[in-house]
Amino acid sequence: MEGDNHLPNEFNQEMHQLLEDLEAELSELKNTLDEKDCCILNDFEEVNKLFKSIHHRAATFYLQLYLKPYTKNLEILTASAQALSDKRHGALIAIKRKDSLDRLIHSGIPLHAKLSASLLEAIFYPGNPLHDGGVLIEEDSIISAGNIFPTASKFNGKDKLGTRHRAAIGLSEISDALVIVVSEETGRISFTLGGALYPIQPGDINM
Repeated sequence: MEGDNHLPNEFNQEMHQLLEDLEAELSELKNTLDEKDCCILNDFEEVNKLFKSIHHRAATFYLQLYLKPYTKNLEILTASAQALSDKRHGALIAIKRKDSLDRLIHSGIPLHAKLSASLLEAIFYPGNPLHDGGVLIEEDSIISAGNIFPTASKFNGKDKLGTRHRAAIGLSEISDALVIVVSEETGRISFTLGGALYPIQPGDINM
């Protein structure tokens, strides 16, 4: 992950400004509480919209930062993840970065196919025999599908994790791969990097 932690000043400045705007909204909301007979539900809605816009900007930035140097088809990946999320089809997609993954994953079916949204969605269709395994992507190709990833050695999160999430964390613990995971139970999209799990809000990865 060397180099990933050096964020452009423009992004930092933008985040500072957006967070200051959020702080101002929250301060105004606190002041509103002093007014008698005042319903603040609309104010909560405005704060929520602002928070979602900040989360969307950050998620878009980080995915581009981590993946743009390694694939030209980030838009295909994000569109596929969103489509799978909308259908509640579980998915596990590893994108190779610098580290070789040959000795870390196994039992996959070689595909060596051009990366496309339709193929990814077909692989993770519940009736497909490959849908329970992970997909390996290198540059702009789907190298293999139905792979078994190493599972996480430890995780301190509060939520109970399913098999896909443990596998996503596990692979990212021992390599620099970025792994996108979609929950079939909730449709929630997350990605893992460096052994950490990062949740993404619906619509955040529409590039």
